[in-house]
Amino acid sequence: MKKIFNKKLKESSKKWIARNIDDIYVKQKKIQGFRSRSAFKLLEIDKKFKLLNNSSYILDLGSSPGSWSQILAKKIKNGKIVSSDIMPMEKIDNVHFILGDFLNETIQEKIFKHFDCKIDTIISDMAANTTGSKDLDSLRTSELCLNAMEFSKNILNKNGVFLSKFFMGSSFNEIRKKAKIYFKKVVFYKPNSSRKESRELYILCKNIIN
Repeated sequence: MKKIFNKKLKESSKKWIARNIDDIYVKQKKIQGFRSRSAFKLLEIDKKFKLLNNSSYILDLGSSPGSWSQILAKKIKNGKIVSSDIMPMEKIDNVHFILGDFLNETIQEKIFKHFDCKIDTIISDMAANTTGSKDLDSLRTSELCLNAMEFSKNILNKNGVFLSKFFMGSSFNEIRKKAKIYFKKVVFYKPNSSRKESRELYILCKNIIN
């Protein structure tokens, strides 16, 4: 298929269009009704690590536009799902959405109140807004991962699972070190559905160390 671009488009915009025209996950996203292609990353991670079950109590951080929450809503019928983001998210049946920054004490109180107990899983596909600097973007997204990990200590049960995205960079050793202090099992994984050129990686942690 011949690719036709508006000559006035920036080079970065042309590259984005070219990349997405032939992206099988972008096409499948539309076919299956997912809000973003990142849905396939969670599906792949869950298939490999058996992350989700029908009765999970689970928190989706940085959930907007909601593709990971869509997966949760399909797989979890007898548990509780809470999603939270600083950006609005369109309603998803069986998902309780909380608008705000999870680092804010008021938002944390709302999350705790809705579950009213320790939970099974935290998942996070959060990424900081891009600045044009890969190193800075990596650092800022890694900071989100570390903050989410810190929060997980207070809300996960002893067998809890923490899954988070981050970008490979100078913060990798800090993330790995902290994870091994907090959890008994720590693995890193890059889904096939993650673009090859992307520096994103996922950390999966299990069983909190008391």
